Amino acid sequence: MPVIRPLPPELINQIAAGEVIERPSSVVKELVENSLDAGASRIEVDIEAGGARLIRVRDDGGGIAPDELPLAVASHATSKIGSFDDLEHVASMGFRGEALASVSSVARFALTSRPRDAEAAFRIEVDGGKLLAARPAQHPPGTSVEVRDLFYNVPARKKFMRAERTEFAHIDDLLKSLALARGGVEFRLSHNGKPVRIWKAARDAQAQLARVAEVLGEDFPAQSLRVDHAAAGMHLSGWVGLPTASRSQADQQYFYVNGRLVRDRVVAHAVRQAYADVLFHGRHPAFVLYLELDPAGVDVNVHPAKHEVRFREQRLVHDFLFRTLHEALAQTRAGQVESHAEAEDGRLHMSTANAGAAHASAPGLPAVARTASWPARADQSRLALGVRDEPLADYAALLGEVPRSAPVAPMPMAEEGEAPPLGYAIAQLKSIYILAENAQGLVLVDMHAAHERITYEKLKAGRACSNLRSQLLLVPLNLAVSAKEAAAAEEHAEALADWGLELSRSGPSGVVVRRIPALLEGADVSQLTRDVLAELAQHGSSRRLQELENELLSTMACHGSVRAGRRLTVPEMNALLREMEATERSGQCNHGRPTWTQLSMAELDRLFMRGR
Repeated sequence: MPVIRPLPPELINQIAAGEVIERPSSVVKELVENSLDAGASRIEVDIEAGGARLIRVRDDGGGIAPDELPLAVASHATSKIGSFDDLEHVASMGFRGEALASVSSVARFALTSRPRDAEAAFRIEVDGGKLLAARPAQHPPGTSVEVRDLFYNVPARKKFMRAERTEFAHIDDLLKSLALARGGVEFRLSHNGKPVRIWKAARDAQAQLARVAEVLGEDFPAQSLRVDHAAAGMHLSGWVGLPTASRSQADQQYFYVNGRLVRDRVVAHAVRQAYADVLFHGRHPAFVLYLELDPAGVDVNVHPAKHEVRFREQRLVHDFLFRTLHEALAQTRAGQVESHAEAEDGRLHMSTANAGAAHASAPGLPAVARTASWPARADQSRLALGVRDEPLADYAALLGEVPRSAPVAPMPMAEEGEAPPLGYAIAQLKSIYILAENAQGLVLVDMHAAHERITYEKLKAGRACSNLRSQLLLVPLNLAVSAKEAAAAEEHAEALADWGLELSRSGPSGVVVRRIPALLEGADVSQLTRDVLAELAQHGSSRRLQELENELLSTMACHGSVRAGRRLTVPEMNALLREMEATERSGQCNHGRPTWTQLSMAELDRLFMRGR
């Protein structure tokens, strides 16, 4: 065996660079985050050859004192933490003290800085890990860092760099994410001497939304909902895209924890569950969300490049995110005006038409039951629309006797000169669409999609008001699972039984399944149980049973809803419009398709060139 010996400092830094510096965008990330931690209000990023030839970051931050410049490029030297307690409460973007040492070991490096109260600036240079003496330089208050010829002394790393366009695209995407994180900072980006991006500092909520639109597209504000909710020592704010504006890939998802962009499985799972009931399979929502919590509640020291975090109370964070987003999406009732967002009292919100009518319900009802009282209103809807009773009767048989919930307050009558949010029906087109007139102009409704959502929400409300029957297995099913999953089965046995899934622990790594929900008869019991236990073991909660039930209820709702091709009377059409206004998530059907759209008078006038 070779003898044990200490590594030279240059090799130590190059090894650290291998963990932190993946490509030019990694360098930009470290430098810009340093500028943000220095309190910069303006940051300029100049790139040449996709970052291979030059990366220059200039800021107007606090600057670095001349005698501290050599420490700035030394390994494990930092001003951001000084004790283990500081490490437990990290509030800055960087803290390891490795970034500049790593970068300077694999490039020709120069740092020029002038503190705000200093009369002169000083410059140091590092070439291949060798530090040159500091010398005076001309520079305004702030700091400039130049990184030239990246990986010139590490050929094996340099050959893995991609084409200039590809590397610059990564830098551009990075700056977008940082611009969203710090709205009050001005960012400028240029490539090969040409300006590419200029994000002026956003001084208010409207300007911040404009910056979001620059990054995610001009249509995003009109196709998103404002989120602003605080509970359990956490605050979630930002914008979530409407289900009808979903994307084929997860390329517009920005989630920040205390100002730091992160990728986290707990967050991803909570968001996915919140959208589960309103999104097509294989589609992805767009969002920009900011989670603020006590720095002691999140460990940011779990990844060298600080891409990931670990929440100390994962289940609490997961449930907070899910419930906040789930409630926000539940308010996407048909009749909301989604064409613009407006500022009020410094906070953005989606404007609604006659929101009071949409939210009319008896006080004290659980959230899931606010939309309708099932089966009383389900009966009324079936009578009004002439829908076949078979699927709902089958479901009622599974539930047994369903107690009637508290009566729902009637929809308020529209005042003179006003119309309900979706207006009044005037015609039916091709036995598919309802045409209605409201205060804004013309409303078009897909009657099957709309009634499908209404029926589905009533079925779920009925499920929430009753105990689900379970089906006894003829032969109990023994399953081998992990020890962690077996422990989760034992811990959550009572909650699972409430959903009709009765199982017990049979050993260190085994469970026995005795009953399943009657509604899921015929399902793969083994896979169902494993999926539920896997989620319980990882997240402390599982919605797999509910999701499977909802899938079946959605199918029932599809068959139990008014079909395309069916002629409706005007009273029947108006009854459907009023139900839509009172039903949660009625802005889209069970599969994520829109149920209605609005054509304003201005849009109609443009179509016919009126006033020109």
